[in-house]
Amino acid sequence: MKKMNKKLETIYKQIGNFCFDREDPIRAIRNMRNFSEGYDAFGIEDEELKVLRDRILEDYKLSPREIADLGVHLFKTGKYEFGTIAIMLLKKHRPQMDAYVRERVKEWLDFGVENWVHADLLGSKILPVFFELELVDLQSFVSWRDSQSKWTRRAALSALMFQKQALDPEEIMNFIQPLISDRERVVQQAMGALLRDLWSKAPKPVEAFLLENQDSLDTYVLKSATMDMPKAKAKSFFPRQPRNKGAQRHRKQ
Repeated sequence: MKKMNKKLETIYKQIGNFCFDREDPIRAIRNMRNFSEGYDAFGIEDEELKVLRDRILEDYKLSPREIADLGVHLFKTGKYEFGTIAIMLLKKHRPQMDAYVRERVKEWLDFGVENWVHADLLGSKILPVFFELELVDLQSFVSWRDSQSKWTRRAALSALMFQKQALDPEEIMNFIQPLISDRERVVQQAMGALLRDLWSKAPKPVEAFLLENQDSLDTYVLKSATMDMPKAKAKSFFPRQPRNKGAQRHRKQ
């Protein structure tokens, strides 16, 4: 991990002081119910963090690369607000992002992100911009899909929801095929949401995909993917349940 320079060290300390001064353990405990995977937080609301974000942007004139480097250190703490402020800062510089920022953001996800909120924020607000700026395409995005981090895989799926107008549905479904066997619930949630969203644009190819893989897809994914379909149609995409032979023998007796 690249060592922080004096400028980034100063900002890092400022963020720490801001958060410790406003720590609200009661709010943090209350928010914990939304994070089954764990929640290490100060209990500070996003609106308060936006004040800090604006102050940092005004005082330090950070470049996207500097924010990307700072974010590596912020996410390493595991503190929810530290990761949130990193994302907030980078969102303000989306048009200026480059390949260096792309690689640091992947580092955020691979080694820092520990909750669904940060994964989804990056998947919806940052990763789609990489496609728009032609910093990634589906071929180079494979490393995100195949990451050891479940949060990177989730963010990659979330990002594809914002590419359904730019990419062919068949391309997207071919891309996600290797994740069919992924049993991480946070990945299943993103896959189900993506397929449901894609079905609204291209129902026939999505339905063909569901039929072809109905015996391999987790039931959770199938339920989510078919949520907007008529009940009779949705039912056809679920594998037939094997008969309970024990119950049959009991009835015969």
